[in-house]
Amino acid sequence: MTAFRCLITGLTWLAKPGIRRYVWIPLAVNLVLYGLGLWLGIRYFSAFLNWMLPGWLDFLRWLLWPVFAVGFFTVMYFTFSVLANIIGSPFYGVLAERTAELATGRRIRPAGVAGEVGMWSALRSEFRRLAYLGLRIVPLAALFLVPVVNLVAPVLWMLFNAWFMALEYTAYPLEARGYDFDHQRSLLGRFRLGAATFGGTVLLAQTIPLLNVLAAPAAVIGATLYLLELPVEE
Repeated sequence: MTAFRCLITGLTWLAKPGIRRYVWIPLAVNLVLYGLGLWLGIRYFSAFLNWMLPGWLDFLRWLLWPVFAVGFFTVMYFTFSVLANIIGSPFYGVLAERTAELATGRRIRPAGVAGEVGMWSALRSEFRRLAYLGLRIVPLAALFLVPVVNLVAPVLWMLFNAWFMALEYTAYPLEARGYDFDHQRSLLGRFRLGAATFGGTVLLAQTIPLLNVLAAPAAVIGATLYLLELPVEE
């Protein structure tokens, strides 16, 4: 319940003074990119139809434009969260720090973890998370092809993705405290049920249209608040 409540609080904090600029800047960049993609898509799809369809088949435009619209928004739906994380990652570390400062009245970055050390530590952790994901997601996907086992494959898939979402979004506040990827996994392993609940709630939010636009920054804020309620050693 704490994990669920923290994500809800994260949504309500998105417009909070002091942290909202770290939310709206990457969100605005994301929306501009998709807006540019839509404009280019409409322009080139229209040119493609002019080239492909002779005049007597002009009525097919009314059928093909809805297909284009459905295709574009389907791609947008499935890629928005990924692109939001890539664009927002330079902002989310600061967002986690500002959230902790507002919640506790003090900085969470320990002495000696700053500048280049913090940057390289975050970069190494990101590669470790990607390797961790890649080494496990392929075998899990293969389970869908195994008779009988494929009956439980969707459950295993969702549980792992919930766990990885927890790893992904708690990484920002934990890196600010100086935790590398191994320490992050060890810490969340002590609160595995709560962490998986938090990650599962993030997954659910990412499947809801419009809410998925705000899910990533809300998850960073929620993860920061969630960790502040756990007995984590400073």
